[in-house]
Amino acid sequence: MNIAEVARAAGVSNATVSRALSGRGSVSPATRERVLAAADELGYVVSQAASTLSSGRTRNVGIVIPFLDRWFFTQVLAGAQRRLMDSGYDVTLYNLEGDGSERRTVFDDFLLRQRVDAVIAVSLELEENEVSRLHELGKPLVGVGGPIPGVRTLQIDDDAAARLATEHLISLGHTSLAHIGGDEASDADFHMPIKRRRGFSAALEAAGLEPAGFIGADFTLAGGYRAAKQLLGSPNRPTAIFASSDEMAFGAILAARDLGLLVPHDVSIVGIDGHEQAEFFGLSTVAQYPRRQGAHAAEVLLAELTGSEAPSPEVPFELVTRASTARPRPA
Repeated sequence: MNIAEVARAAGVSNATVSRALSGRGSVSPATRERVLAAADELGYVVSQAASTLSSGRTRNVGIVIPFLDRWFFTQVLAGAQRRLMDSGYDVTLYNLEGDGSERRTVFDDFLLRQRVDAVIAVSLELEENEVSRLHELGKPLVGVGGPIPGVRTLQIDDDAAARLATEHLISLGHTSLAHIGGDEASDADFHMPIKRRRGFSAALEAAGLEPAGFIGADFTLAGGYRAAKQLLGSPNRPTAIFASSDEMAFGAILAARDLGLLVPHDVSIVGIDGHEQAEFFGLSTVAQYPRRQGAHAAEVLLAELTGSEAPSPEVPFELVTRASTARPRPA
């Protein structure tokens, strides 16, 4: 089985078949589908070794993430992997969770070998030498989660997202608002927890309010549960809580229940993320669509690999209101 037979079956040239199967060059979606159908029917598979030799590319993209067991990161990964796979690229995952030696190994060794054509870094504030080494080898790099000098990056405006969540609570009439944010460990890259706390504080200041409390947690359900237990167990408990992630907000909802409080009758709770379980919990949230962020990052990377125009780096977010927020009950 060879490329000429696929070309005859699809009614196109050998060059068109090559472009359609490699993902390089311009081919209409209809023609690409016809070529793929012909190749599938004939059982033709592109030789990866031959493709690499002819193009100098591995058709493999490295995705580097700080955690594999956190919902946000797995969603970004899923979105990027699907978009890259649709374009004929494999993905190699590098999970940096550990004592720090993994990061040195990945950036000093694995990514510098001829194993990947390009890299997507998720929520990692890359050092100048890490970026320069990849650029020197001609490996395009796209970041997700925060600004990296000299690198195309995608990120939501964490300040604005936090303000939107807090303003939602204020608009309902709440004047006693507390915040569950990040702890020191979660503030390692891009200072996202600080930005969200800053947005919370700015919204309160604009409304002439003082914060009713702040507790740092680790962006997990258990961390949010522990933090909310402290806030809601105090004599002057707040009537509303803004949590910097949906998982921490889920923990806050469970903590309120265990303390005999009703959500939102006794306390309103809002998060940030748009977690797939947010509807189940009835959680009001600022949705940031991480799966779309991953797909968008892949599109930016593919544009750089093919020399085409890159899509806009803007990342949308929006307030989604559900049953966890309501007006405070009369005193």
